[in-house]
Order: sequence, then C-alpha cells, then structure tokens
Amino acid sequence: MKNQQPRGASAFTLTELLVVIAIIAILAALLFPAINRAKGRTQQIQCVNNLRQLGVGLSVFLANNHGYPSMSAPANDDYPGTWIGQLTHEGLGVSQLDKNYLTTGIWRCPSAKWNSRLVDYIPCYYSYNTYGVLRVGNRTNALGLLGHYSESSHTFTRINESEVTNPTDMMAIGDSFDAGVDFMRFALTGLERYGNTLSRHQGRANVLFCDGHVESPKLKFVLEDTSDQALVRWNRDHLPHRDRL
Repeated sequence: MKNQQPRGASAFTLTELLVVIAIIAILAALLFPAINRAKGRTQQIQCVNNLRQLGVGLSVFLANNHGYPSMSAPANDDYPGTWIGQLTHEGLGVSQLDKNYLTTGIWRCPSAKWNSRLVDYIPCYYSYNTYGVLRVGNRTNALGLLGHYSESSHTFTRINESEVTNPTDMMAIGDSFDAGVDFMRFALTGLERYGNTLSRHQGRANVLFCDGHVESPKLKFVLEDTSDQALVRWNRDHLPHRDRL
C-alpha cells in the first residue's frame, strides 16, 4: 500500500471565511461607538484645557488693567482691536499674531465642525459674553463684558473688575455656537444648521467663568433655561433680568 502524501495546511472554506468576516464586522460595530466616545472625551478635555489657558490670560489681563477686554478698543488704546486681540496680546503675551491664529492652538476647539455652506468665513471657536441675556445690538445697556459704549465717539471703555458682582458665577468665554464672536443665548433648534454644536461635547457646552474656572453644563441649561440660577450667570450684576429676554 502506497504511503499517502501528507496534506498541506488546510485552507479556509468560503463559509468559514464569511463567518470570520461577519465576526469582525460585529466586533467593529460594537467597538466603534466606544472608540467615538473615547475620542469625544479626549477632544472635550482638550477644549476645556484651551479655555483654562484662556482663563490664565484673562487673569493676567485683569491684574494688569483691573478691567476686562472690551468688545473692541479704539486705535489709540494701549491694547487696540477686538477682545480676542486684546486677550492674546496682553493676557497671553503674544506680540505677533499669525494670520491663522483663530483656527489653531488654544483658539480652536478640536470637536467643532462647521457647515461650510453657511460658515463661509473664518470661524471663531470660542466667543465672549458681551451682551449678557440681552440680544446682540443693544450696546448702551449690555449686561455682559461688551464695555461701556460711547454714542459720541462710538468706542468702548472696559468693564471694571469691580463691576462684576460675582466672578465665580459669571460666564466670560464659551464655545461658539454659530462661529461668531458673541457668546449668547440661542434656541437649540436653531443651532443645527451651523454644524455639530448639539453633539460636539455630548450635549454640553464648555464655559470659562470670570474667576478662571471652567465648567461643562448642559446646553439646554446654558441656552434656554429661564430660571434665576441659569440667567444670573450671564449678567455682571448677577441678577436674572428676565424682563429683557
């Protein structure tokens, strides 16, 4: 009887191969949400760290000027330009700004994605609490950090440090919801068109307070809640001003 030739390594049958592919697909489907959540948490931590660094810059600015950056300072001011430029130059000690600085480094939230069809300009990833609970455009009685507006010269003078009644409970800088420079109240349903605002931080907003600490409250609490607890955080006199909503 002839000796049988040893068989080579067994190859996968088509059925076995399909089973392996199916198992890999199931494992990937199970792992993908977990990976996305981990990535989201990492990006949120980075965003919070960005705001903490901006908080350090804000503290330096306050120490040197005893007031908050105004929305826009005149050319003859020690620190002219927008609040972003004032904070970057004086608070963060950056003398020369790169033309793309708003979209890099600590000025860029790694989670934010914008609708390019609507946001066809250089976006701001962080915005400033300029008007408080009031709508944008009311310069003469703004409740935020806009600055004191002069009708005659069309300029702003800084809000003094002492004018903020409760720095630990007043929001100064937060996630930009529409890629603009003003941190203000929005209806949640109106934000979907700008990008991933509603989902970028798992339904929360990262916010820097005037005393330098950072919180991540729920978007609904920040933008739509009309309780005293929610509204006083917008205003430097720490009053709700519900009548001005």
